[in-house]
This record gives sequence, C-alpha cells and structure tokens, in this order.
Amino acid sequence: MSETNIVPSFGDAPLTLRQIVGLEAPDGFDFSRAFAKQYSLVTKRAGTRVVLHLLAALAVYWFCRNSIADEVLAGWGTALAFAAGYAFYLDRRLRDADQRAFPIEEMRRHAIGSAIKGSVWAAGIVSLTFSDAAGQLAEIWAVVAFLVMASAVSRYSAPLSAIAFTLTVSAGSLAAAFAMFDYGLAAVAAASAFFACFGIIETARMAIGARIAELEMTEKSETVSMLLREFEDGQADWLWQIDTSRRLRSVSPRLAFAMGREISEIEGKSFLQLISGDGWKTGQFPASLHELADRLKGMESFSNLTVRALVNGQVRWWEMSGTPMFNEDGSWLGFRGVGSDVTAQRESSEKIEYLARYDTLTQLPNRLQINETLSQALAYSEQWRARCALLMIDLDRFKAINDSLGHLVGDRMLAQVASRLKPLMDEGELCGRLGGDEFAVVIRDASDRKRVDTLAKAIISALSAPYHVDNQVLYVGASVGSCIGPRDGNKVEELLRNADLALYRAKDEGGGVHCEYEPSLHVNAEERRVLEFALRHALEKKEFVLHYQPVVDAHSEEVVSFEALIRWNSEEHGFVSPAKFIPLAEDTRLIVPIGTWVMQEACREAAQNWPENVKVNINVSPEQLVEPDFAGTVVRALSHSGLDPKRLEIEVTESIFMRDANVARKALEQCMALGCSVALDDFGTGYSSLGYLRKLKFTTIKVDRSFVQGAAQNSPESLAIIRAVVAMADSLGMTTTAEGVENEDEAQLIRHLGCNKIQGYHFGRPMEAAEAVKIFGRSGSRKSA
Repeated sequence: MSETNIVPSFGDAPLTLRQIVGLEAPDGFDFSRAFAKQYSLVTKRAGTRVVLHLLAALAVYWFCRNSIADEVLAGWGTALAFAAGYAFYLDRRLRDADQRAFPIEEMRRHAIGSAIKGSVWAAGIVSLTFSDAAGQLAEIWAVVAFLVMASAVSRYSAPLSAIAFTLTVSAGSLAAAFAMFDYGLAAVAAASAFFACFGIIETARMAIGARIAELEMTEKSETVSMLLREFEDGQADWLWQIDTSRRLRSVSPRLAFAMGREISEIEGKSFLQLISGDGWKTGQFPASLHELADRLKGMESFSNLTVRALVNGQVRWWEMSGTPMFNEDGSWLGFRGVGSDVTAQRESSEKIEYLARYDTLTQLPNRLQINETLSQALAYSEQWRARCALLMIDLDRFKAINDSLGHLVGDRMLAQVASRLKPLMDEGELCGRLGGDEFAVVIRDASDRKRVDTLAKAIISALSAPYHVDNQVLYVGASVGSCIGPRDGNKVEELLRNADLALYRAKDEGGGVHCEYEPSLHVNAEERRVLEFALRHALEKKEFVLHYQPVVDAHSEEVVSFEALIRWNSEEHGFVSPAKFIPLAEDTRLIVPIGTWVMQEACREAAQNWPENVKVNINVSPEQLVEPDFAGTVVRALSHSGLDPKRLEIEVTESIFMRDANVARKALEQCMALGCSVALDDFGTGYSSLGYLRKLKFTTIKVDRSFVQGAAQNSPESLAIIRAVVAMADSLGMTTTAEGVENEDEAQLIRHLGCNKIQGYHFGRPMEAAEAVKIFGRSGSRKSA
C-alpha cells in the first residue's frame, strides 16, 4: 500500500502520509509554517498527560502489588517517571514553536521521547508474562488501552509522537498476548492499535488540511492586498517572500528571472547572500544592503528602498518595498514585498543629475552650480572675513552672428568661448554658463582687488580674438560686469542682480569694457521699477490712447488703411515714449493685456467711424502670439466691434519666429482663416526673412524705412534690395508697403520701384482718432497737407 492512496487529496494535490504525520512539508509550504503552530498546542495538555500516567502507574501497582515484588515495581515506576519527565520537558520546549524556527529534527526528537515512554510501558507488560501477575494481563492491557486513547485525543496535533507511543505500547501488548497464547487479546490489541493510528492520522489530516487552508487564505489575502497597493502605487515588477531565517520562499518566476536563475536554484536560499555576491565572503557590503538587512532584522516595513544587487556578476539596482508577516497570534512569519529593477532609471537619473549641474553645449557648470559655488564663496568670506567676487560676461554682437549664420554656428562659437575661458581660471575660481551668451566667473577669495580687473581684461581680450568656425572668420566682443561680496551683497540673489546691473552699464558704454558695480546703478533700476509699477495701472486709469497713421495707395494716394499706434500719457510721468515702455511691457508680459485693449479699441474705431474699404493695421508682439487664446482674442474683438475680418491686418516682425515659430505660425494661420490679412513689418532688417516667407504666406511685406532713405540717397544696395523685395512679393502674390516716406521725391522713387502702398510723414503723421476721421471728408480721400 502506497502512502498517497492511504489518504484522500486535499485542495489541488493529495497529502501523503509522510506530509500528514510531519515527516515532510506539504508542497508550497515550509515545515515551520505548516507544523509549528500544531506542535505548540501539545504544551497545553502536557501536565494532564503526566497525571494520567501517574494514575495508570498507580492502577498497575494496585493490580500487581501481591504478585510482583515491591522492588521490581519501584524500579519500573522510576523508569516510567524518568520517561514521563523527559516527555514533559520536550512538551514544554514546544510552547513557543510557532514563534521561532521549528526544524523537523525537533519534531523527531519529540516523537522519540514518546516512543521511550511507550517502550517503558511495553517492557512492563512483557515482564508480566514471566511473573506471578500474568493473570492480570487483561486488566493491565485495559489501563494501557486507556493511555493510548488519551494520547490519541490529547496529542492529535503531534501525530508522529502519538503514533510512536501507540505503536510501542501496542507492540508490548501483542508480545505479552502471544507469549501467553491469548490470541483473542492479541487480536483485540492489534485492532485497537490499528484504529487508534487510523484515528490519529484522520484527525491529523483534518488539522493539517485546515492549517494549509488557513495559510493559503492568509497568503492570498495579503498578496492581493499588497499587489493592489503596490502595483497601483509603483507598478512593481515582481514579488518576494522570505521566512524568519531570511530564506526565499514561494519564489515567483519573475523574481527568478530578475535574479538570472531557476526557481529551484534559489528556493530556500539566503536572500541577502544571493544578491551580495563576493561581499558575503568578504563581509564588504554596500550601504544599501546594510540598510535592507537592518530593516529585516528590525521587522520594519519599508517602501521604495533602493538596493544594490549583484546579479550574475552585474550590478543591478532594485527598488524594493516590504512588510513583515504575522499570524493571528502576532507571531512573526517573515517578510513579503514587491520589487522593481530600476537600473535603467538610476543610470538615467545619474545622467540627469550631471545635466542638472552642467551645460551640455559647453561642458561648463550651469546656473545651478554657479549659484551653489557663489553661496559657498559667501559663506567662506563670512567665516574668514575675506571677500569674494562675481564676474558676469556677455558677448557683444553675438546675436547678429546667431541670426545670420544660424544657431549651429552660434553653438560652435559658444563652445570655443568656453575653451578660451577655462585656461584663464586659477585655483579657487570657477567659470560657467548662465544661459544664452551669458557666462559667469566666481572667485572664492578676492582679497587681491587687482585680480578681478586683471581677469576681466584677460577675458575681454581672449573672447575678442577671431573665431574660426566652418571656414569662416568671426568676430565678437565681450562685456564684463563685476561685484564684490559681501560688500555689494551678502546673498546670492543680490550679487547676481548687482553684477547684472554692472554688465548693463558696460553694454551701455558700447561693450568691450569692464564695469564694477556702483550703488548709483540702482537709480536706473529703481526708475525702471517705478515705471513698471505705473505701467501696471495704466490700463485701469485709462492712460492709453491710440493714434493712427495713414497708409495710402502708391498711385492714387487714397487712404487704404491706418496703422494703430499706442501712446501713453502717464499721470505720474507724463508722456512716455513707446520706445521706452513697449520693451518694458514685453519684458513683464504686460504687453498681453495692453495688446488686447489695442485690438478691441482699434477694431471698434474702424468699424464705427471709417469707410468700409479702409483697413486697420495692428502691431502684435511675439508675447501675444504665444498666448494659447490669441485667435480667441481676435475673434472677440471682431465680434464685439462688428468689424469685417477682411478689414483687419495684423502686423508682425521676424522676432515672432525667435520664440516659438510653430505656435506663432499656427496662431497667424488661424487669424488668416478668419479672413484677416498678415503683414511682415521691418522686412530686410533681419537675417532669415526669406525662410520666414516660405513658412507663412504673408499678405503684405513692409520695407523698412532704412532702405527707403538709402534708396533716396542713391544707395545701390538699398535700391537693389527694394527691387528684389518688390519682385519677390509680386511673384508670391503679396503687396509691398514702403515705410518712412518723408517727401515727394521719396514718394516718386517708391512708385518707380513698384511698391504698392506708402506710409510716412509725407502723407500723415500719427494722429488722434478724430483727426483721422476728418481725412475721409477731404476730396478723394487724399493727403493735402
């Protein structure tokens, strides 16, 4: 008879006899988890069993007191006392079996103790056949049968021990019965032993089955809970589980794959040993493994712990989360958690960390590292009562090269600038790139004041030398502004601001010079701040007004449109030049609400007071175009005023393509889809105009006044440019407008060159709305004065 067919199956797989009695663990469970709690119950009835054996021994003494010498009974009783005491000791040792490691050897030792106790009883029964008490065999067997029954009932949770006691005692009873030729008693003893063992096995099968079901339910519940939590939070890659000895249990295929091994190779192996590599032998562990070991030892939950693991000789980085497992009695069972391989992310983060502190184009420290170094320099100055310095560097005429030759050439030049700056630095000096064509130098110890000026002049000289880029010789200059800390500021922000003010002064002086910070520079900055404050309230105070400059047909001189021009008459500052407040508005993005007001006011004026054939031209800043709802602003201005979209022409400059060309082009295309026209203003003053004409189909090209004046002075270049622009516009189906025409001779020249429209003081200066309306009352709508 095989072990597997003695017992019916439980769950998905049958339990073998060896698994039921505890000689091996059920599939998928370690020995301690399956049997430790069962054996811990043995302790609860240990004292009761001692008392039962004492009563049974007294009963034997009573039956045999007149047949067997007292010395023999005393010797047997002493042996039984030692056996029962040893069994009681083994029972008590199991009181914490479910709270610690419970090896199979300890269970076998407990079974041996029960067998010894049974052997003492068997020896006593066999000895009856050679004494005068043979007639009391049946009574003695009854006492033994009672003990067997009590053992089966009180030790069902320790089936191997109960079976060991039953078999040894029954063997003695059978031997005695056969010696006395009492085959009836032998048959009864054998049957009793069989059914007692069967009952023990059946009871144990139910107990171990219930335990396995409990463990499976608990494990599934915890696993599902953790999976839901961790996979929702972090999209974990694999599960891991260890027992109280930190050995892997229930290894998942994904964990085995992550460790580059088969499940059978790592099941039951030390988790820390598997991922520590040679460090397990040398004792040299990474700090992350020490932290993991401490968390496991302290039974602490942890989340997103990054651990350095050695997998097949390769360093991998794992992000692990884990929580300790406890049973319903609060006993620690081990750890269960989830993990992910984040090697790629860590390598990326290290690269990102480098990129966060260094400029990729020049390989110089970036603004972040410059600020940190400057902060450290200030702390050093305060500690040692010294001085530090900050030099801010800006390239002169770099924008012209960047615009004319392209950003690729500009980038290569910036790389050469970096290579020229590095050799100029001494110990304790750091140079970096702030952004664009701005660089900075931090001098940690600037006690020698001459060093600042000497270094600034060396920088200007080095950066002003010719650059050879793509077989071209290029020239730029450099301006330097400097300040001293903590004299000029004891915070990083203050030094950056003051060095910037000094740099502005150097640029205002024409560039190529070094200027030190002076407190008077704050006067200009304060003036700008006050002007900005007034500008922020100009709209609500209704300080803006629109003037209109006519644009006429080059041949008939009829007014075809007016260009709306904003003017600011401040209560506090009086009339402020547009050249002064428009750049300020663009820097502060106040140009967006101001431009919205201009759009609404100009459309209203044109719709209410101008003939239907006269358009209105409105200048739009790049800051307005990159607004997500620019097209919506145009639609609202048209709908509120009732102006026909065909009467609105939006004027832009090439600078709109410097910010975000795609966003600007999309916004203008949306306006053109409404029926509006788009003019390219100041054409020819930039360096990429032809490329812009290819990107967007403009309605009108406005020739800059500098070319008009040059043509009036017979400049061959200006004449050639105007002719080329007119010819190109005609071929592309565009019209041309010449700006800045100031007299009749210039007007005749422009007509001769083929421009379609003319704008300038000769036909009218910018005027108030009421004056513009009067023009339409004049004969032919022509300019007469």
